[in-house]
Amino acid sequence: MTDGVSDDLRHRILSRVVGREHELELALAAVAAGRDVVLEGPPGTSKTTMLKAITAEWGIPLLFVEGNGDLTPAKLIGHHNPARVLREDYSAENFVAGPLVEAMEKGGFLYIEEFNRAPEDTLNTLLAAMADRAIEVPRVGSIQAGATFRVIASMNPYDNVGTTRLSTSVSDRLNRIVVDYQDAASEERIVALRSGITVEPAERIVPDAVAVTRATRRHPAVRQGSSVRGAIDCALIAAQLCRLRGVTDAGDERYPQLMFDAMLVALSGRIRLDEAAETTPEAVLREIWEDRFVLEPAAHTGPT
Repeated sequence: MTDGVSDDLRHRILSRVVGREHELELALAAVAAGRDVVLEGPPGTSKTTMLKAITAEWGIPLLFVEGNGDLTPAKLIGHHNPARVLREDYSAENFVAGPLVEAMEKGGFLYIEEFNRAPEDTLNTLLAAMADRAIEVPRVGSIQAGATFRVIASMNPYDNVGTTRLSTSVSDRLNRIVVDYQDAASEERIVALRSGITVEPAERIVPDAVAVTRATRRHPAVRQGSSVRGAIDCALIAAQLCRLRGVTDAGDERYPQLMFDAMLVALSGRIRLDEAAETTPEAVLREIWEDRFVLEPAAHTGPT
């Protein structure tokens, strides 16, 4: 894959992701060039979807690892089976490969989410794998990486609790791609695709769910708003409430309250308030709801 990507392959990969053509093209170029990558962006911005699209077309595995304080070098590399060690002593045959070794041997992508939450000594384990495409495992020997092996990391720039600054040695080996939220039109396409809502008034539910979700990212009291996953859930819950309450028209006077109920369920647990904010998620969502369902309609109607 380091010799380039055919135009046909590029289009097949791009067709798998909504609203991420530019970032996906950058990621594809980087991994096709044999480089390791850090994807920097908030949750729900299609980082995993992009990697699934590439690895599916390449026919290689995508191995997930969650970066946290419990991720030790042994969990990343692997360990010898304790029961077999007692019977047979240490050997290459009773070594249980961890995700790093498995990804290297199978030529897959090792995807470490929340990369900057992992301990520094664990991240340093990756240095040889990234620089030399090989690591030495005690009592096993040298593990050589397949041609398509890549280390892919993700980091959330809005979350600094429990995170650590990457060392120069690690960051120097990673190419950085910023993946921000999609535009409103792309998010509406994603919500419509993922929710599959067909019940009336679907033509209103999807844009409303996307609009209120995007508004959580702009509210001054909110440190981190909801991802598009919140919009998907909001739309799905609103559609079910429409069925339960017999609402089939967005002009029904019950529709605005129905959407507010869906917002509370889908979004209140997804937003992170600023530490200095003297408010609640429910109050923030009420403000956003009023802007969308009270003030905007009033402005469109004009004075009577």
